[in-house]
Amino acid sequence: MLISTPAWALEAPDATPLSWVSVLPPLLAIVLAMTLRQVIPALFLGVWFGAWAINGFNLPGLWNGLLDAFQKFVLDAVVKPDHAAVILFSLMIGGTVGIISRNGGMQGIVNLIAAWADDARRACLATAAMGLAVFFDDYANTLVVGNTMRPVTDSMKVSRAKLAYIVDSTAAPVATVALVTTWIGTQVGLIGEAISTIPDLDAEAYLLFLASIPYSFYPLLAVAFVFMVAASGRDFGPMAKAEATARLADAETLHHLQSAVAADCEPIEAVKDKPQRAVNAVLPIAMLIFGVMGGLYVTGKAGVGLDGASLKDIVGAADSYKSLMWGSMIGMMTAVVMTLAQRIMSLEEVVNAWYKGLRTMFYAMIILVLAWALSGIATEMRTADYLVSILGDTLPAQLVPVIVFVLAAFTAFATGSSWGAMGILIPLIIPLTWAVMKSSGFAGPDDMHILYSSIAGVLAGSVWGDHCSPISDTTILSSMASGCDHIEHVRTQMPYAILVAAVSIVICLVPVAYGLPWWAGLALSLALLFLILQIAGRNPPAPA
Repeated sequence: MLISTPAWALEAPDATPLSWVSVLPPLLAIVLAMTLRQVIPALFLGVWFGAWAINGFNLPGLWNGLLDAFQKFVLDAVVKPDHAAVILFSLMIGGTVGIISRNGGMQGIVNLIAAWADDARRACLATAAMGLAVFFDDYANTLVVGNTMRPVTDSMKVSRAKLAYIVDSTAAPVATVALVTTWIGTQVGLIGEAISTIPDLDAEAYLLFLASIPYSFYPLLAVAFVFMVAASGRDFGPMAKAEATARLADAETLHHLQSAVAADCEPIEAVKDKPQRAVNAVLPIAMLIFGVMGGLYVTGKAGVGLDGASLKDIVGAADSYKSLMWGSMIGMMTAVVMTLAQRIMSLEEVVNAWYKGLRTMFYAMIILVLAWALSGIATEMRTADYLVSILGDTLPAQLVPVIVFVLAAFTAFATGSSWGAMGILIPLIIPLTWAVMKSSGFAGPDDMHILYSSIAGVLAGSVWGDHCSPISDTTILSSMASGCDHIEHVRTQMPYAILVAAVSIVICLVPVAYGLPWWAGLALSLALLFLILQIAGRNPPAPA
């Protein structure tokens, strides 16, 4: 269908129109997401508005835009081979998590870690360590760790607020930086869609994500600060008061407090009367990671075609989408074979467990497809080009990462969804960052840290907003699984999250963008956080 140039467009020299209207679809999606507290309707309305603008702002254009929003832009988002690969990989990861949750593998890992906790400090450290062990899914992390460690921390008179904080701070912050998780498909898919619109940026989406991990300062520092708090036993602010209350309460009062906020969230249960072996989770995950790494090498070797090529050249030429699909299939098949070989479940039960895990990914996949569709709208309307035309000469490239972090944090906090913030912002921010870098003369090999920081800024800012928002699903699940009053959890966790975010901005994001090595920024931030905890924190009183 031929579409005439809309009346709102300004003709650009290369014939594709530029206009301030091109900013409205993603902006509308952000505003509606904050207003409606629902990401999916906001994304679809953003796509519909963009399609209406492309068809012309009139009554026929409104109807044609609705049809095109689904038939053209959503369809295009699904049928692209790279997009389909990401969807299949994500679904396989979800299915694998479902199987290893039911076959007792995940509970086996939990049992090994929980056996070590024999005092309050060790109980907190064991909870944090378990949060790292169950790294592959934030929901599984929250439900398993919270429900499993609650009796242990209760027996050591650790407050439920402290438990909820540790659970929440090792869920999304860990999932967003781990090499292979249920998040990775969405993140890589969004990054891949964004860089596909940049002709002069030759990079693989998965490798670009890996390069951004050291610059994900907030998630890395948030996890490190959890271990500082757990190891030292020191707290400040509302958390210190909650810990003092738990330590000084007698058995009857403590039981009453815990019963008043008993969790409504049931743990992910393994099959009853079957052995709970940690290897049933460790080996499938290891095979998944091995499959991805091996796939990168094999596809990269075929892409380079030279016997003497370096590992860097091989990995740089790898097909990350194919590698992710190979790894997810190998990991899933390993979980299936191990479960059937040990007769833990029948084939029908394995399929049901796989499907139950797979269903948890549907919501994220819908967001991802709509985000791809909105990205298609932005590409056709040249949103990034318009923003560069008005910001390219005025916005310093070094300030883009911190602006991106704050924008993503605000969006995720208001919507309660890190997925939504990433889906809306990544397809827009990456082309904008690259264009600003070029216009400012920072597009050389030594300046790639700005792009890495911007990508990490969206991911990390989204995690902070999700981490602190009282309407976030993971925040609510952390409260429920830990048996903690929800408002108490938000109130006690907020000072810690704000402190870590402030340190990551002041010591890491801004200085690193201006040339400070990322490792130096992390080291200085860790030292500062440790010093603040020693000065402001205090140990709880001895248990009553």
